[in-house]
Amino acid sequence: MSETKTLHQERMHLRSCIQRVCTGPEYSKNLPYEDAKSAMDFILSGQADPVQIAVLLVGLRMKRETQDENRGLLQAIVERSEIITADVDEVIDIADAYNGHVRDLPVVPFLPAVLAACGAPAASHGVVSVSPKFGITTHLILKEAGLSVDLTMEQAAKRVADPAIGWAYVDQKTYCPSLYELTPLRTAIVKRTAITTLECLVGPLRGQKKTTLYTGFVHKAYPSVYTDLARMVGFDAAIIARGVEGGLIPSLQQPAKVHFYEGDSDDQLMIVNAANDLGMDHKTRSTPLSKDIEIYEMPEAEDRPSFDLDAATKATVKAGLDALEGKNSTSKDSLILAASICLFKTNKADSLENGAEMARKAIDSGEALKRFKA
Repeated sequence: MSETKTLHQERMHLRSCIQRVCTGPEYSKNLPYEDAKSAMDFILSGQADPVQIAVLLVGLRMKRETQDENRGLLQAIVERSEIITADVDEVIDIADAYNGHVRDLPVVPFLPAVLAACGAPAASHGVVSVSPKFGITTHLILKEAGLSVDLTMEQAAKRVADPAIGWAYVDQKTYCPSLYELTPLRTAIVKRTAITTLECLVGPLRGQKKTTLYTGFVHKAYPSVYTDLARMVGFDAAIIARGVEGGLIPSLQQPAKVHFYEGDSDDQLMIVNAANDLGMDHKTRSTPLSKDIEIYEMPEAEDRPSFDLDAATKATVKAGLDALEGKNSTSKDSLILAASICLFKTNKADSLENGAEMARKAIDSGEALKRFKA
């Protein structure tokens, strides 16, 4: 009887949240932290009605989530996740957009190996594909490259701590299966929800003394949202860069804002200019989709982008491996740019220039490629 009563109370609480959030533009009410947290916890329990989940998530987005709501939703996700500490002092958490890229070939999946070759253990995470973009993801790229995307948390932590490897990828279906199970519902919802914003902030692999979040943003309101949430879930430092297509690697063509904090410091801002700071001269902001990749008038399915995703993934793997082999390209310079920011803001290098020099040496020596393939 007590379990039935608890389930009934949880259902009524979710109903109450919907009633408050979805009352129109004039009368909708914001949820307190605890109510948002308990609603998301019930959603992740697998017992909530899918229609009600969708109504609440869409209602929050239409109303615009408050930071208390974001904090409550994220805390529930974190508490449902498996978070493990690797046997290393520091870890850089590489958190690219889970829904992938549709306008460029993202080389972020190759970044952890470059950082590891520079003495900075790193970890990335993601999913195979998710709404709203269903783009080229880290999961797809690593799998196409012949690497495992199904490591257990213990296996991933062991790879990060291995001096000969120093990096790993862990999938959402491994570290938070209850969140991963919402993927079909997120497809049905079509548009992005708060989950799209929050899922990259879990940090499933941590360092013993320090963990630094490195993620990206598009809209100018988000850096302070991310840094606040990063502090809440235990990141010791964070780097939030305005990257290409919402990713974490800035444009090679124009100056980019990079927000950051470390320890108890206030949020700070650094302007990064690839041309002026690092002498990178390119006519594109990143590596664009090649012209021979087929573009469809309509997607093949509701969970596919409007281009040949398989061909684009293969092209990304080639661009990334070519970059790690030292071939000069926008992909190589994008990796060097991202690594220089990480190495500088985690105190592994005393300037962007020195960080870029370290990354370039790690690539040209073959060490980064060796670790990627390890």
